[in-house]
Amino acid sequence: QVQLVESGGGSVQAGGSLRLSCAASGGTLTGYVMGWFRQTPEKPREIVAAVRWSSGVTSYADSVKGRFIISRDNAKNTIYLQMSSLKPEDTADYYCAADRRSAIINQMAGTYDYWGQGTQVTVSS
Repeated sequence: QVQLVESGGGSVQAGGSLRLSCAASGGTLTGYVMGWFRQTPEKPREIVAAVRWSSGVTSYADSVKGRFIISRDNAKNTIYLQMSSLKPEDTADYYCAADRRSAIINQMAGTYDYWGQGTQVTVSS
């Protein structure tokens, strides 16, 4: 079973940057889709970005395109979310997730099998 541990959250002013990390253990990520989701008390969990581990193909929510970059480090079994030009509406709890079954990148949280504990990102205006 894959375990996921996020790090890198924090508080930043609007326009700033943060990098989130998600370290995976307990197995190889070959064939997995890895995603970053976020959630607030007002909104359901939504996908932010995802990457197919084997091919490196990525997908982004429209709201973060051009500002966020998802990447992976095969040697470290880690994915990253580089967040730039942050906005107050990016404030949320961010979660790393792993989908072990899908051949394509799915947007729905229910298709992901493993989740990290979450890391909080706060963007002040």
